[in-house]
Amino acid sequence: MAGRMAAAVEESYTELEARLARIADLSRIARVLSWDQQVIMPPGGAEPRAEQLATLGRTIHEEFTAEEVGRLLEELRSYGESLPYDSDEASLIRVAEQDYEKARRVPPELTAELARAASLGQQVWVQARAESDFAKFLPALERNVELKRQYIDCFEPAEEPYDILLDDYEHAMSTAHVRAVFDRLKEELVPIIQAVAEAPPVDESFLVGPFPIELQKEALLAILRPLGFDETQWRLDPTPHPFASYSGLTDIRITTRYLEDGLMALFAGIHEFGHGLYEHQSSPELDRTTISGGVSLGLHESQSRLWENLVGRSRPFWRRFYEPFQRAFPEVLGDVDVEAFYRAVNRIRPSLIRVEADQVTYNMHVILRFELEQDILAGNVELRDLPEAWNARMQEYLGIDVPDDAHGVLQDVHWSAGVVGYFPTYSLGNVMSVQIWEALRRDLPDLDDQIEAGEFAPLREWLRDRIHRHGRKFTPQETLERAIGSTIDPEPYLRYLKGKVAELYGV
Repeated sequence: MAGRMAAAVEESYTELEARLARIADLSRIARVLSWDQQVIMPPGGAEPRAEQLATLGRTIHEEFTAEEVGRLLEELRSYGESLPYDSDEASLIRVAEQDYEKARRVPPELTAELARAASLGQQVWVQARAESDFAKFLPALERNVELKRQYIDCFEPAEEPYDILLDDYEHAMSTAHVRAVFDRLKEELVPIIQAVAEAPPVDESFLVGPFPIELQKEALLAILRPLGFDETQWRLDPTPHPFASYSGLTDIRITTRYLEDGLMALFAGIHEFGHGLYEHQSSPELDRTTISGGVSLGLHESQSRLWENLVGRSRPFWRRFYEPFQRAFPEVLGDVDVEAFYRAVNRIRPSLIRVEADQVTYNMHVILRFELEQDILAGNVELRDLPEAWNARMQEYLGIDVPDDAHGVLQDVHWSAGVVGYFPTYSLGNVMSVQIWEALRRDLPDLDDQIEAGEFAPLREWLRDRIHRHGRKFTPQETLERAIGSTIDPEPYLRYLKGKVAELYGV
C-alpha cells in the first residue's frame, strides 16, 4: 500500500511539475513579447500586440486555474506538509496552492482584458508623455483603474482594498505595515531634506555633460562586464523607461535610458543589472516552475538599489572605475578628481523625475505615489484632477513646481499598464537593501578592498546563496529573515542616509 501510495504521489507530482513548466513557458513568452513592445516594436504593432498578450494572459490563467491543477494540489497537500518546509517539493506545492487559490477567483475574461488594456495603455502613454498631454492618457488610465476595481471585487473584502493589490507585488505585506514604515521615513527625511536645502551645495556642474550617447554605451558595458554581465546570456538596450526582463536563467534583458546631459543611463544600467542578477542566480533546480525568480518586487528592488547605490555610488567602486570613465569623457571630466565625482554622484537635491532622484529624496517620490494610489481607490481624487494633486504634493514634499505633465504625473509607465500597488516596493527595497548590506559586510569584512580590486564574485555568491537561489520558496519576509536574521526595519536605512548626509553636507 505504501509503495502504491508513493508511486501515486510521485505520478501526481510529476504531472504537476509538467503543467507548471508549461505555464512558466507561456509566461516567459508573454514577457518576451512585452519586452519587444517596449524596446523595438514599431508603434503600429500596438493593437495586434494587445490582442496577443490578452490571448496569452487568458490562456495562462485558464491553464493554471484548471480543475485538474486543483485536483493535483489537493492530492499533494498532505505529501507537501510531510516534507521539510524548506524543501523544493514542499515549497512548490505550498506556493502553487497559494497562487492557485488567488488566481481562481479572477475570471479568465478579466485577466485577458487586464492584459489587453495594459498593452494598449502603454502605447498611449508613450505618445501622451512625448506630448506632455495628460488628457490624451486619461481614457486609458480610467479603463485601467476600472479594471483594477473589478479585480479587487474578486476577493474577500480586506482591511483596506489596497491590500489586495499590494499582495500581488509584496505578498503578505499589509498597507498598514507599509504606511508605518513610510511614516517613519517621512518623520526623518523631511527635516533632512530641509536641512540640506540650507547647506552649501555639492558641486555637480560637470554632471550636465555633454556625454555622447555612443561613448556612454561603451562606458556602461565596460562597468557592467566586471559586475557579471555576459553578452552570451544578457542584453542591454535603450528604452524610454528602464526595466529588466528575462525569459530564462540564461536570457537576461536589461534596458536603460540615455541622455546626453546626464549620467542617468549609467546608474539605471547598474540598477537594472541588480534585477537581472536576481533572476540569473535563481536555482537551476527551480527553473521552469512557478517558484523560480524573485520572491517579491520589494526584495527585487533591494537588489537593484544595493548595486546602484551601495556598490555603484561607493568610493571603492569609483576608485576602481573612475580613471577609464574619466578618459571616456575628457572634455567634461578631465579636470574632475575622483573625490569630486564621488561627492557629485551622491549629492542630495530635490528633482522632478523619480528615476533620477538622489537616495534621500527618492523615497518622497515613492510615498507621494503610494498615497495617491490609495486616494484614487478611495475616490478622494478624481482621475481628471490627478495632475493637480500630484503637483501639490511635489510642492509639499520636495518644494518643487512641476512645469508640465511629462515631468509630473506622466513620468512613470506603471499606471499605463494598470500596475497599481507596485510603487511602495521601491522604498521597501531601499530599506531592505541596507539591512542586507550590513549583513553582507559583516560576512565579507574586506568587501571594500574586493570592490576596489574589481572582484565582485564574492559579493555575487553571497547574494546567490542567501537570497537569489531560493526563488519564491518562502514569503518575502521569510526570505529576508533567513538571509540576515531579521524582517524589515527602517532604522539601518535611516542611519545610512544620515551618515551620507553628514559626510557630504555636515548636517
